Amino acid sequence: MVALEDASGSLLQKPSDSAHPVPSRIASNYHPLHTFDLEKHRSYKQQYGDMYFLRLTKLKPIVDEVAAAAWHDTEIGGERAKRVDRVLDVRQGELCWVTGTVYMDLALKPNILEDVSKDRWISAPMPVQKYYAGDESDQTMLEDESGRVRLVGDLLKSMPLVTGCIIAVMGTENVNGELEVIDIKFADLPPQMERWSLSKPETPNGKVKDEDEEMGDGDVKAGNKIAIVSGLSFSGNDASYSLDLDLLLEYLLGEALTPSDQSGISRISRLIIAGNSMSNEERKVAEDVVEKKPPSKRFGYDSSWYNPHPSQLFDGFLTELLPSMPVTLMPGVQDPSNGTYPQQPIHPAILNSARAYWREDSAAAEKQQQQPPGWIDAVTNPWEGEVEGWRVLGTSGQNIDDMCKYVSSDDRIGMMEAMCRWRCCAPTAPDTLWSYPFQEDDPFVLQNSPHVYFVGCQPRFSTKVIDGPEGQAIRLIAVPSFSATRELVLVDTETLEVETVKFKTT
Repeated sequence: MVALEDASGSLLQKPSDSAHPVPSRIASNYHPLHTFDLEKHRSYKQQYGDMYFLRLTKLKPIVDEVAAAAWHDTEIGGERAKRVDRVLDVRQGELCWVTGTVYMDLALKPNILEDVSKDRWISAPMPVQKYYAGDESDQTMLEDESGRVRLVGDLLKSMPLVTGCIIAVMGTENVNGELEVIDIKFADLPPQMERWSLSKPETPNGKVKDEDEEMGDGDVKAGNKIAIVSGLSFSGNDASYSLDLDLLLEYLLGEALTPSDQSGISRISRLIIAGNSMSNEERKVAEDVVEKKPPSKRFGYDSSWYNPHPSQLFDGFLTELLPSMPVTLMPGVQDPSNGTYPQQPIHPAILNSARAYWREDSAAAEKQQQQPPGWIDAVTNPWEGEVEGWRVLGTSGQNIDDMCKYVSSDDRIGMMEAMCRWRCCAPTAPDTLWSYPFQEDDPFVLQNSPHVYFVGCQPRFSTKVIDGPEGQAIRLIAVPSFSATRELVLVDTETLEVETVKFKTT
């Protein structure tokens, strides 16, 4: 029998006699906000149109201020531009500007009133990739409480707009009653709070730690990492993809790569899962089984087509990960959550084993900051919180996917920037993006600029930093779907620099 130490070239080796340090996970400084939480008992009897008027009421004074500062001394042909209060006050031949809500009247956009009038409401409408037709049938409107006016001009071709954004337009009405647009203004980025505005981390002696406390002259402070992943799409149907998911788990647990790499992985203080964690593919039933035995129904559902496997696999993934790393879990369009925006947290009953790390029935206490969130924090989509002192806003991608249907471009980062400058993270809700009909407040209106704004379940990775007129800086991140790209996004908590880690077994 050959001894292990004599087995030259073998992968098997006896344990090393020299001790090596075992890295420990860096603690996460985390304070979730509850901006998009809905009451348990909510009504859908309200009128959806009120939501747009509420948005206009909140943003119109801000847009008016920006437009007045830009156009107060504008003269064209000896005529000075003047402000009018309502869109119906625009007069032919007069240079003026007015603020209102954009409405896109597009040929391919779903119209529920038309469907009902034609008695087609029984079946769901066929999904379309784009709403616009690219011809004269597409119209851009500006509306307020008084009415609508059609916008025309070459400027509209270079500045894509979507339903629900609040803008100010300057121009003159033509003989057709249309407003010829010369310039457009919007609210731009909202004010931005300083880092650690909600909390300050404490040192072991109980004192509040200053950001530069541990830094010497010329030192570069080592930052923690925030990991963001989306589109895990657990299904169990693809064996090779299951291996990639296992490799992702091993990486996050620090069970892969070298000891030096594991030391860097230990600085990942939190994982954010941004939607579509479970696949919604229907389970295929063999034809012979269906012919021999009709599907049985229990408790009101067809048991032959219900597939618990995706939730079980995802539950196992979280159960292995959670003892090592805290997780923020956002729902996506494929996940078991409500279909309207904002999506509410995934219920702990869906994940039977991982629910041990949940802090159930704690939403009210968390809002009052009476107790911290659980080791797994199931949150809404969109979601807002403070992670490592930075204000973070994230969605699972429905808002961007819906905006893409209004424009010919597929510039996802550009659309994210437009949302921030419009101060609205879901402008097309509730027109084409199903939403709860808010009456008292519109949570989609941005009150403060986040430091990091990410959108999950995107076709590819992209990132950019945008600046505001008052020194604001927002890191935009398009997080790719892991099932399509096998990529994990890492954000440095000191520099906000972004990198990706790609996983592939073949």
